[in-house]
Amino acid sequence: MNTSEPLLLFTQQEIDLIGQTADAMSAYMGKPVLAEIMDADDTGAEWVAFAIPLGVDEDVDEDSTVLIQMGGPGARFAGNRGGLLVGDDVYNCECLWIIQLSDDDAGRYVKVDPLSQDYTSSDDLHELLPFAVNDDELKAAQAAEDDEDIEAGSEDADETRRMDQMLDQLLPPSKRLH
Repeated sequence: MNTSEPLLLFTQQEIDLIGQTADAMSAYMGKPVLAEIMDADDTGAEWVAFAIPLGVDEDVDEDSTVLIQMGGPGARFAGNRGGLLVGDDVYNCECLWIIQLSDDDAGRYVKVDPLSQDYTSSDDLHELLPFAVNDDELKAAQAAEDDEDIEAGSEDADETRRMDQMLDQLLPPSKRLH
């Protein structure tokens, strides 16, 4: 790309999805997963690296791990950073994957496995992420769960009424404990 061409930048919706994915990965793996968005300055296209910060004394198998540094002054993270309080600190991390924006006909997004250098292109970011994070689906699932809770509450209320009726037959209301 030359400098006269426009830079390829993530939209706010894409950044939100990237952040939700990093947060879901943190919860799933039980450790922080960082998603740092790198500027388009050098390549003409923004890209995001997903990585797990390594512990200070953590042994790393360099044959099966690609190490990158993330953070530092001006770092742009998506999501909650796995609960890490990230200031200007730089973290050595195990790179999980990278997604770069592309103007290629194969797709707007290119996902790269840093170890094998295999890549996958797609016009749908959801296809390249490990979790199907969709606000509409989450709202629908929550609504269904709420409906189940309401039904269960109705069943509980019905059961309480039946028990009260049985107690009325056995004891007058003044003798009951509740």
